[in-house]
Amino acid sequence: MAISEPTPPSGRAFDLDLPRRLPRLLDRAATRHAHACLLLVIVALFAFLPGFFSLSPIDRDEARFAQATKQMLESGNYVDIRFHVQVRYKKPVGIHWLQAASVKLGEAVVGPSARTSIAFYRLPSLIGAIGAVLLTYWTALVFVSRRGALIAGLLMASCVLLGVEARLAKTDAVLLFTIVAAFGALARAYLQPAGARMSDFKLAAIFWTAMAGGILIKGPMAPLFVGLAVLALAITERSGRFLKPLKPLPGLLWCLLLVLPWFIAIYYVTNGAFYQLAVGVDMLGKVTEGQEGHWGPPGTYLLAVWGTFWPSVVLAAMAVPFAWRARREPAVRFLLAWVVPTWIAFEIAATKLPHYVLPLYPGLAILAALALERNALAKAGSRLAGLVWLWSVMAGLLAVALGGAYLWLGSGFGVLAWPLLLVAVGLAVIAARALPRTGVEGAFLTMVVAALFLYFAVYQVLLPQMRAVWISERLAAIAAETGCPAENIASVPYQEPSLVFLVGTRINYIAPTEAADLLKKGGCALAFIDRKMQPLFEKRAAELNLKYSAIATVDGFTYNGGRPVSITVYRSQEPAQ
Repeated sequence: MAISEPTPPSGRAFDLDLPRRLPRLLDRAATRHAHACLLLVIVALFAFLPGFFSLSPIDRDEARFAQATKQMLESGNYVDIRFHVQVRYKKPVGIHWLQAASVKLGEAVVGPSARTSIAFYRLPSLIGAIGAVLLTYWTALVFVSRRGALIAGLLMASCVLLGVEARLAKTDAVLLFTIVAAFGALARAYLQPAGARMSDFKLAAIFWTAMAGGILIKGPMAPLFVGLAVLALAITERSGRFLKPLKPLPGLLWCLLLVLPWFIAIYYVTNGAFYQLAVGVDMLGKVTEGQEGHWGPPGTYLLAVWGTFWPSVVLAAMAVPFAWRARREPAVRFLLAWVVPTWIAFEIAATKLPHYVLPLYPGLAILAALALERNALAKAGSRLAGLVWLWSVMAGLLAVALGGAYLWLGSGFGVLAWPLLLVAVGLAVIAARALPRTGVEGAFLTMVVAALFLYFAVYQVLLPQMRAVWISERLAAIAAETGCPAENIASVPYQEPSLVFLVGTRINYIAPTEAADLLKKGGCALAFIDRKMQPLFEKRAAELNLKYSAIATVDGFTYNGGRPVSITVYRSQEPAQ
């Protein structure tokens, strides 16, 4: 249902037209589930595909996940998880199985090149992100009309953070898919009338299979998100009877049947080392201390959400007064139980990373859609409604920041992004101005269009052209031109995971003196030596009377370390031994 009457046609300003027309498209899409899902898939593809194929592997987590999967494919061992010459005992195996299946499919279609193409490793994340959007729609149908559920799905499809995770070959988009599926089943069980709660095989199968998938993807995270919500609901209800439709006992046995084989296998393969590192070091370390420098004080996520859930966060903020007033209603109580307990838990934990709270965003999206459908969002003219200007402010800041970064680090055709950025910022301003005249729906839908222009400009045009940050890609291209095998290539001290993925598993991460020794063996051999390490390399080369030549220099900027680098590529002139 439309929330507000559109302003009568007026020829004085273009900015009234798009906000007025887009709700009509929503009307047509909401006539059937198939139409609604098709619109969500189309918007998600426009939001997630830019840059999907053209962006180089991102250090460090994405490259580590992809490389560990590549080593599974190379070794044929689909139980143990290894990166380069080290074990990688942090997360379970689920994402690696999905990536391996994707790459195998790619090899069947395009041939061996699929194994070195990061896009095939990203495919499970893309599918998981689109699936999470559709599952948000499915879950929202418990709370709102088809039109409202469509709004909830669009809130997720346009979300910055989900767009980032859809492009990364790691766990979080797929984890989100499993958690939203579980919450969708849980919501249907909880909101059944108390006297009509009967065991429901389909809901139970969805819930417990989703939980098993989440456990295989990221260990205890899916049970944590869902379990805290269940605990909060059980406390407020003073009963756990709402779980009856989910068949808890047989469902738990089914979940264990799905997950235990690998967890038992990895115990025997690693002699328990996986659990010592994954639980004792990785998981507990994140709770008690800021792992890998990712510490943040309580309140970090509350501050970060304004950027990571942009542009949808504006509607979520406008729904806060409604959520407080209606907190005792079962539907609102469920959504608050989804979001609040886990949010507090993550604010307390020491390690802070933006994607940790991503599974809470569908709950916020559905809450905003529910408030919108009840015409209970903050009214135009209120302070909360004034947050719509955050749309244009954030779009403008991002455009200026990335435009400046391109001037510093970029080359090529990145300037083609600037007109797109201007369109995006202009549409964001139109969206904010439209709120008092056409209502929230038209304003938000206009902002979704603005976001799509912004994402295309950033991911498809600007970032791939910032060649200064794609150091591994440039070094790998030099290695490919020479034809030298990975085992005859050394890199000092630049040792990013993406270089292993792009050059080959057997690349040598060694000391500068050892790099000179490697080149002394002769044949087709290369050494990537950073400027700071060149004196040590050259001293050892002189001691060995090494014959070599500098064939290229790669200057760039490491976005992880935040420092400029200059890497010279040396090639051996020694005869093969």
